[in-house]
Amino acid sequence: MRTEICCTPGEPALDADEAEALATRLKAVADPSRLRMLSMLAVTDGELCVCDLADAIGIGQPTASHHAKVLVAAGLVEREQRGRWAFYRVIPGALDELGAALRPAIALA
Repeated sequence: MRTEICCTPGEPALDADEAEALATRLKAVADPSRLRMLSMLAVTDGELCVCDLADAIGIGQPTASHHAKVLVAAGLVEREQRGRWAFYRVIPGALDELGAALRPAIALA
């Protein structure tokens, strides 16, 4: 039976709240339709109507609205209602924050 410790664990890079928020965002982009929608919004200057998102990826408007709602809840996109239609755009900096959270922290000596 081994009683000595083989290594000393370091501090986690994320605290519990940060890990929960990141997991929510990763779950949101883990769906292929949501990932496609997010990529369309990311390359668009401005915003897109949910009807345009639905047509572009070949899903129904109610399904597209559901996927967009998940992206909004994850803090990746924002929604603006205009009459019958909802328009979506990426929240400035949200994708940069997501990418930064996935990169390991580099300690400068």
